Amino acid sequence: METQLRNQFRYRRLLLIGALLASGLSSANTTTVNVGAEAPDFALRSAAGPNLRLSEHRGQVVMINFWATWCGPCRQEMPKLDEIFARYEPAGFTLLGVNIDEDSAQAQRLADELGVTFPLLFDDEQDVSRLYDVQAMPMTVMVDRSGTVRSVHYGYRPGMEQRYLDEVRALLRED
Repeated sequence: METQLRNQFRYRRLLLIGALLASGLSSANTTTVNVGAEAPDFALRSAAGPNLRLSEHRGQVVMINFWATWCGPCRQEMPKLDEIFARYEPAGFTLLGVNIDEDSAQAQRLADELGVTFPLLFDDEQDVSRLYDVQAMPMTVMVDRSGTVRSVHYGYRPGMEQRYLDEVRALLRED
């Protein structure tokens, strides 16, 4: 029963968010992430314990991936992202998986089930999601070594990981 009520609450909240987005009212308190602009800095609690701040990763190529446990494409994408992380982390790449669920324990369970090793961050208040104007799940933002947004991807389809690989390789080759 509690799960049913929680799901109904989520559904109603998503409807409200959708209505606000459609009306344009929500854009007053958001930052649109623009390619070529500096990535908005943030700090979030990590699964490893301490808070992680985006700016602490200056000098690295960073992929920020917003995901949720209820998102089917996110579940498909995460193992592929973990392969990219494992392969390119030694070369100066990191991946920050930003979960937007209210229940971080549920997010941790799914990540464990999928065998994810990249850093998990919990945005249970959706502050960073609003900062990045997340409107689709998953949403992936590529940030270069200087902290500049280089691309933004919405959603996931099988094969997109090749595009991510190409971008990561190109950004790692840049000075």
